[in-house]
Order: sequence, then structure tokens, then C-alpha cells
Amino acid sequence: MKNYFTKKGLRKFFFRWMVVNVVYLMIKATVEHEGEGFLDFVDPTGIFYYVTAFLFFMVTWEYNDRLIYEQLKAGGLDLKNSLLIFGKTMLLLVPMTTLIYYLALFPFKDTIGIVCEDPVLEFRSNIFRSWLLATAVVFINLFYFSIKQKDELTRQMEDLRREMMASQYTALKNQISPHFLFNSLNTLTSLMYEDRDLASDFVTRLASSYRYILDNRGHDLVSLRKELGFLDAFVFMMNVRHKEAVVIETNINVVTENYSIPTLSLQMLVENALKHNLYSKERPLHIQITTIGDAALAVKNNLRKRDLKEETTRLGLKNIKKRYSFYTNQQVLVREETASFEVTIPLLDKGITEMNVLAIS
Repeated sequence: MKNYFTKKGLRKFFFRWMVVNVVYLMIKATVEHEGEGFLDFVDPTGIFYYVTAFLFFMVTWEYNDRLIYEQLKAGGLDLKNSLLIFGKTMLLLVPMTTLIYYLALFPFKDTIGIVCEDPVLEFRSNIFRSWLLATAVVFINLFYFSIKQKDELTRQMEDLRREMMASQYTALKNQISPHFLFNSLNTLTSLMYEDRDLASDFVTRLASSYRYILDNRGHDLVSLRKELGFLDAFVFMMNVRHKEAVVIETNINVVTENYSIPTLSLQMLVENALKHNLYSKERPLHIQITTIGDAALAVKNNLRKRDLKEETTRLGLKNIKKRYSFYTNQQVLVREETASFEVTIPLLDKGITEMNVLAIS
């Protein structure tokens, strides 16, 4: 009730009151009766029907609003739950109108001062008219909220597209950053004096990594085969750079050409493990990338948390989750235990191109 005392609440109340007046006047003008013009509105009969019309409209509309808001929070409107909302609204209205009109037209007819020739006929026409108007109000209200829901979903999809593109740009920017290039060139400089053949191989892998990044900068999804090819080059460079301190193993048991994943997602998860853990030759970091049937990939590492100067924001994981939400309802799962950390990402069908609307509803 307190919501009606806000600016928005007062506007809503005034609008509904105007609707009540318009409907009441239309009914008054179309129903046959013998009256005295304006005096019909201020006699006991006119006052009773105006008050009951106001009551039924307000109660029905407000109760229907609450049911709709609850359903929107629970997951959104569809045909099934819209019909259920209609049924619940009518379960409130039907007994209320029946009881009020029965009491007014029979036991308390003379007390209220209602004038009618046939109370039975008046009772039937009143409840029929009230149920018909309530049905119209409920379905118009449901239609209004369905349009709002569609507009909101459209807005969310546009926001998600922008977030997805921003996430993709951030991922690419991080890989082409001067810091990444500096570390790679620093490693290459050392190799040139130690092992020229390995240095040559390192240059080739570094070039193929940047070629992959540049070739796929406009694609948010890439085939699992291509991503694993890039990861192979990336793992090679990490092994050269960290030597025996990092051990990365892959066990893929699916036809990689048949599945897609967000570009650079595996690399981001490997980088995440390197960033947040301590490792050395004596106590290496083990990272395992394995398939779970044909539904998902798991990236798991042993856990030895690094003390970071700033609290982690898990921006990389949020990035991946947002990008997946653009295409599927399947969740990116994160499981942290005492000795291990694991992220499970879904494998997407290679033909997937459109956002799943249910993912943001």
C-alpha cells in the first residue's frame, strides 16, 4: 500500500482511477435504465455500483500485478504461467464479486437503497459483466508485461553483446600486451646463446601464436581443434620459459573439429593458474586439460596459492562466463578444494551462432 504514496505509485493510481471512470461511464451509457441524468450518479444505486467497480478494478489489477512480478522474478512469462496467473486472479475475483453482489441485491438491498425490478436478473448480469471486464483487464495486463519482458530481453541481449565484445577485446589486448611480448623476447634472447635450434622453434611458435590471435580477433568462437593448436604453441613457450616448473598435460577424447569454444578461453584458464599459484622445479605446477565425455572440458591444477598484493577479482573467469552465457544455458563450473582448483567449460556445437535467450531471462 505504501507504494501508492510514491510519485510512481500516485501516477499508477490516478491512471487506474481514470480507467475505472471511463469504463463505468461507458457501461452506464450503454445499459438501459430510466434515470434522471446526473442524479443517477449520486443516488444509492449509482454510488454502490461506482464503489464496487472501483474496488473490483483496483483489487484485480493490483493482485494481478503482484502475481506477474513474482513470475517475472521466478523466470519470466510464457503461455502456461500466464494462464495460471489468470486462473489465480479469477479465483480471487469470482467469489468476491459473487458474495458482494449477492449481499447487496438480496439481504441488504433495502438497507443500501438499491433500486431494481428483478434482483435475480440484476445479480446475474452484474457478476457476468464484472467477470468479463476482469478477464479483459487481466489479459491486457499480461500482454503489457509480455511486451515489457520482450523489450527487456532485447535490451539485455544488446548489453550482453557489448559485454561479449568488450570481453573479447580485453582477452586479445592482454595477449598482445607489451608485458607478454617482453617476457617472450626475454626468453628468446636467452635461448639464442644457449640453444639456437630451440630459439628458432620458439620464434616459430611465437609467430604462430600471434598469427592465431590476429586471424581470430573478429571471432568469439573458434573450433576446438584450432584452440588446441594454439594452446600447443602456448604450452611449448611456457615450458621453455618455466622449464620443469610447469607441467601441462592434455587428454582430449572427442573429434575436436565438431566442437567450438570461446577464442583464447583455454589459454586464459592456463594463464589464470600460472598467475595465482607458486611453482618451482622442486614443486611444479601441474595443469591437466581433459574432456568430460563429449559435453565439457575440465582444466585442473594443483593449488599452491600465491600471496597477491591486491585481492583477486577473478576477472578472467567472469569474462569466460559472460561469453558462454551468450550461447548456452550450460554453466561454467568452478570448484576449489584444499589441494586443487578446477574449471569446467561446456563444449559447444560447431554450428552454434545465436544467443540463447533463456540464458539471460
